[in-house]
Amino acid sequence: MSSLYSLGNPVASIATLLAWISFCTVMLRSRRPPSKEKTGVAKRDSSSIFGIALQGLGIGLCWTGPARFDFPPTPATWIAAIVPAAIALLSASLFIWSTQTMGANWSLVARTREDHSLVQSGPFALMRNPIYVALFGMMLAIAVSLGHAINLVVALPLFLVGTLARVHIEEKLLRATFGAAYDDYAHRVKRFIPMIW
Repeated sequence: MSSLYSLGNPVASIATLLAWISFCTVMLRSRRPPSKEKTGVAKRDSSSIFGIALQGLGIGLCWTGPARFDFPPTPATWIAAIVPAAIALLSASLFIWSTQTMGANWSLVARTREDHSLVQSGPFALMRNPIYVALFGMMLAIAVSLGHAINLVVALPLFLVGTLARVHIEEKLLRATFGAAYDDYAHRVKRFIPMIW
């Protein structure tokens, strides 16, 4: 079984772990209840938990398997680390930028607030779902960094199905809340890849 896995890259793994730590830190900080001002939830759809579970399973698979590294890192190791490390750090930055832009609108489970606004600035001017794009990049980076790229054969479809399920639920909520304004936004801005998809 271990023959399915390649050697990991220690340099890329450290960069990717740092990206995941920053992701988790931002996620935990954003889960703290707001200070004094409390605005109620207007609509919530807990069925998005199914999509969250599939995404989590896909991401978890990318961490699963033996982590074997050659030490000390050679110059080739440093060069090979550039792409996965860059993907991880850029993805973490995109996640942080996205959650800061969303502010109080951001939530793990699909919901809208009574004071919800349709966020169209920052990364949301480029794509409608930058947080999922960031998660996708971090998932790829950890799989490659740890030498678990073979796991992507199962992890990618799980993550994609989970993401599309969540997007479908979120779009329904946003369309019900913002109507034509959301339709106009969806017409102008693609879901995941600017000007493509």
